[in-house]
Amino acid sequence: MVGFRRMACAIGALAMLAGASDAPGSNPIIRDKFTADPAPLVVGDRLYLYVGHDEAQRDEMFNMKEWLVYSTTDLKHWTDHGAIMKVADFKWAKADAWASQVIQKNGKFYFYAAVEHDKTHPGKAIAVAVSDTPTGPFRDAKGAALITNEMTPKGTHSWEDIDPTVLTDDDGTTWIAWGNRQCYIARLKPNMIEIDGPITEITPPHFEEGPWLHKRGKLYYLTYASLDRSKHRDEKVSYSTAPSLKGPWTYRGELTGSGKYSFTIHPGIVEYKKNWYLFLHNATLAIGDLNGSIGRRAVTGERLHYNPDGTMKPVVQTEAGVSR
Repeated sequence: MVGFRRMACAIGALAMLAGASDAPGSNPIIRDKFTADPAPLVVGDRLYLYVGHDEAQRDEMFNMKEWLVYSTTDLKHWTDHGAIMKVADFKWAKADAWASQVIQKNGKFYFYAAVEHDKTHPGKAIAVAVSDTPTGPFRDAKGAALITNEMTPKGTHSWEDIDPTVLTDDDGTTWIAWGNRQCYIARLKPNMIEIDGPITEITPPHFEEGPWLHKRGKLYYLTYASLDRSKHRDEKVSYSTAPSLKGPWTYRGELTGSGKYSFTIHPGIVEYKKNWYLFLHNATLAIGDLNGSIGRRAVTGERLHYNPDGTMKPVVQTEAGVSR
């Protein structure tokens, strides 16, 4: 009888775990496609989540041709709005629908994304597109790259110009930050499709890629995928804070650990209905005979909390996510 009871308790516990992992709002958020590099945007009472679409087969590393968008009003039930753009929509780009972010300004929605430029400007580049609605259709707003590898000549490699993040400051000016190994920041012109002034390097400790800018109260936050190459193989998430976008930036340490089974990670932070959320990705999802891997990731979400001094409390990544 004791053995039976123990077995029953074990089965009950497993059932509870299974239920939690399948509950609305649990991780991963999107389960019918492999998705990565989440970028949240709040418009009215709806939260939109822009993601890259991982389509890697078998032993492929990254195969990304388009960007998708999902939306929710409760963070538990998500609406699939399909693809908002493909790499082919940028005629000057040849591959790699990498990390992106959308920002609303002047009654329009501006989409910034990392791509591989064609041979006229070798290396990674940042594109900009525009739409009248958050779900598109988006169109190339410039007909050329906003940022090319030649614009950051002090960088160490051809893929440093990736992972754009955009933030409009209290004075109405919009800034863009980006980078891999080196982190750059620049102001955008009011037209949102040109750099206004110098490009400045603001690389924080262990910066690898995936910067994300946000502001809360009087503090500005630069959150990013970090990697201490002397100790680790997989990226974690760290952050710095500053009194203004011009700095000085103060390193605050790690926010969360690595995404399970994934050597990459990408933070996206947003306030929604008076709560703060952190979006990430891992590689725990399996679809059919394809398991999670380097090129098959899955977007996740967690609640985010702050200390009285403005620092962020460390985040533990969970299967339950925001379902609790």
